[in-house]
Amino acid sequence: MSSDDRWLLPEGIDEALPEQAEALEALRRRILDLYASWGYALVMPPFIEFIESLLTGTGRDLDLQTFKLTDQLSGRTLGIRADMTPQVARIDAHRLGREVPTRLCYMGTVLKTRPEHLGGSRSPLQVGAELYGHSGLDSDFEVLSLMIETFRLCGIERIHLDLGHVGIYRALARAAGWDEAHEAGFFDMLQRKARPEIDAFLADRPLEDSLREALAALPDLNGDASVLDQARRLMGAFDGIPAALDSIEAIGRRLAERYPEVHLNHDLAELRGYHYQTGLVFAAYVPGQGREIARGGRYDDIGRVFGRARPATGFSTDLKTLWLLGGHATVASPGCIFAPAGDEAGLEAAIAGLRAEGRRVVRALEGQQAGAAEMGCSHELRRQGDAWQVVPVA
Repeated sequence: MSSDDRWLLPEGIDEALPEQAEALEALRRRILDLYASWGYALVMPPFIEFIESLLTGTGRDLDLQTFKLTDQLSGRTLGIRADMTPQVARIDAHRLGREVPTRLCYMGTVLKTRPEHLGGSRSPLQVGAELYGHSGLDSDFEVLSLMIETFRLCGIERIHLDLGHVGIYRALARAAGWDEAHEAGFFDMLQRKARPEIDAFLADRPLEDSLREALAALPDLNGDASVLDQARRLMGAFDGIPAALDSIEAIGRRLAERYPEVHLNHDLAELRGYHYQTGLVFAAYVPGQGREIARGGRYDDIGRVFGRARPATGFSTDLKTLWLLGGHATVASPGCIFAPAGDEAGLEAAIAGLRAEGRRVVRALEGQQAGAAEMGCSHELRRQGDAWQVVPVA
């Protein structure tokens, strides 16, 4: 790298300049205040920890996304977090050890070895909320509601929400008696909705006609609530599937009642996070965005490897994405006040008083040529008689 391009950042790594940083920080505070009002306590996991913790449960899907390095003190492999969910699960299971339902939230930078989509960031500001210790629909509905309220707070409208349930595919794969390789192979075809491959795969397997028909229908089972009735006809005889469909229907009904403006789509091939999710899964979209802006679902027993298995559900999103979609280009500011240099009587007290009120005061430096306007200040502190007054910049 030459001296001419040392200012360049790695691809997918970004930074926030003053106006954007101020807007992001203001939005961060508003979101965390929202979560606190719902009873979600903030936690701050470390940016780096032993790789075994980061790649546990949820983290197993993140192996390729995680930067790894060797700890010079212990000689063990460390990982830079690519997702904060496993860390929060560790905190709930091992550090807190509560028996009651526990609500936690988090916000911080995560680092990925590669962007999730073309032109995407490798250093998103991940924000999320997790509810541990309850396995009913109430907790699923609560985290979904909190996610939607987050969008509302950010000014994001026209939300499209995909609802699914990984238990449906798991039940069908179990009925087919597939081993891990076959289950993973068909899962990959479903995610790509590769119809010719799916048909060829199923044609080569000794399956009962009803099971083959149910598996073949999965890619097309998406749409309004009528999809659930169709699914009941096709796969209602398989163990566990009726209960999964009932839970999707119940959540959809409650969402429609509370948030009628949210467009609901039922997608039974929605299997993001399949390897760690255990129940309801969901993803949020907005028109014009080709990828989801938030995702989440149920991942019961994620804390088992940390010593305590607990039901869990939650969601995560990216603060930068919320800011962009919500149009938060700037934040309201009371304006900057320019104060003169020197040690005139009462000046220090006047400046301290303004700052205590939350005003922004920029003080001139000895010998500085730039005045209030050049420093971006709308007001200045002037001595008028025996008192210091804030006056608009002429």
